[in-house]
Amino acid sequence: MHFDWSTLGTLLAVVHVFGLIAACHAILNTRTSQGAIAWAVSLATMPYLTLIPYLFLGRSKFEGYADARRIRDETLRTRAHAPERDRPATTSIGPTDLLSERVIRTFAQLGGMPLVPGNAVRTLVNGEATFAAIFDAIEQARQYVIVQFFIVHADALGDMLKDVLLAAAQRGVRVYFLYDSIGSFDLPASYVRDLRAGGIEVHPFSAKRRFVNRFQLNFRNHRKIVVVDGERAYVGGHNVGVEYLGANARLSPWRDTHIEVRGPVVASIQFAFTEDWYWVTQELPGSEPPAVTPRDGDDMQCLVMPTGPADRQETCSLFFVEAINAASKRIWITTPYLVPDSAVLSALRLAALRGVDVRIMIPSRRDHYVVFEASTLYAYDAVRAGIRIFRYKPGFLHQKVVLIDDVAAAIGSANLDNRSFRLNFEIMVLTVHRGFAAEVEAMLERDFAHTFEIDRGEYRNAPAWRKITMHLARLFAPIL
Repeated sequence: MHFDWSTLGTLLAVVHVFGLIAACHAILNTRTSQGAIAWAVSLATMPYLTLIPYLFLGRSKFEGYADARRIRDETLRTRAHAPERDRPATTSIGPTDLLSERVIRTFAQLGGMPLVPGNAVRTLVNGEATFAAIFDAIEQARQYVIVQFFIVHADALGDMLKDVLLAAAQRGVRVYFLYDSIGSFDLPASYVRDLRAGGIEVHPFSAKRRFVNRFQLNFRNHRKIVVVDGERAYVGGHNVGVEYLGANARLSPWRDTHIEVRGPVVASIQFAFTEDWYWVTQELPGSEPPAVTPRDGDDMQCLVMPTGPADRQETCSLFFVEAINAASKRIWITTPYLVPDSAVLSALRLAALRGVDVRIMIPSRRDHYVVFEASTLYAYDAVRAGIRIFRYKPGFLHQKVVLIDDVAAAIGSANLDNRSFRLNFEIMVLTVHRGFAAEVEAMLERDFAHTFEIDRGEYRNAPAWRKITMHLARLFAPIL
């Protein structure tokens, strides 16, 4: 059989042409110069190896979501209690004696949500407290329940959630359930069928509703939101799986934090869900939050920071930069993954130079090998810059908490990594209240008591092969 070399040559030429086209696309659309250079060079020189990965991982802008947000806002603008994302938020109620008006205005402009007074927030430490509170709230629901998670497993915890939601639906409560199609890739169809058969509206959040996003695996909805009757909301780091209760022996005990939020700011949390629901269904859920007035005695002010790749700005990265810049005495951050971009790392360095107590708590156990190795190298860079890095010893650390001085704290779903900064849809709730900041400080001090502080030796004393692995892992930082 005669081999047709001309056909092979033509095929390779076509692949290289497509590689050059993709390289031009990467230069025009990749958000960071490092990412653009990496994609462009690899696509131009080795398109037969990189075209398919670029098809799945290359895009950094979530097309169409911003249009869905605008249409949703226009639909709801007539409702007095609806926060308007496109209109700059004011700071007339800002607590300038705690955080400066400049800082509050910046956060409000970034998130497109106002600072709202009259709220109450409590921490839910670890999975048992979190899901006990969530299940109790759902059992008391009268009108509607909103549930959104990145990961949902059909295990013992997933079955408990399913049962409590089905029971609520049987009582006549409207239930809306949204899960990420990539994070919950192994969720069986039977689980979804059971929910739908019980009258629950269930949808996966997926990037592929528009053709330009069809093959993308990068864009993930990492938010964890539960809202009950517009009165209570739950936000934090937990997903639905028994590992979040400590069932994974390799990572147990699992350390995570959620918060329960009550008050007018619940409407802002629910609107973050409404955007995602509208993207998926092209319909608004029939569960508009009631107009909740501030309650006497609840003097906490809160601001919701929904971030994602549809934002005009790199909102999540800028949120961390501004939080770090706002600190005058202390900035403590807990994160499972330490893969910061240059802006955040520079802000951390400058904070350390001006005498701020900069501490970052990360795990000592790994759940993702590549991310852990990259995080170890970034930790070495941070330590050299005067930033204190602590590793949590008892089990895997998954909480996402930011403490600013003794006045403000932010808790939610965002990690200190490029994926949260640019590729994931995230949500953080910023609280401005000395009492709650003191509660978060005490919680973190208990965690710090179970850590060890690392020094330059963690990297320097590593064997050569592991140092090479760390540097190779860091090459993937734009998508970690």
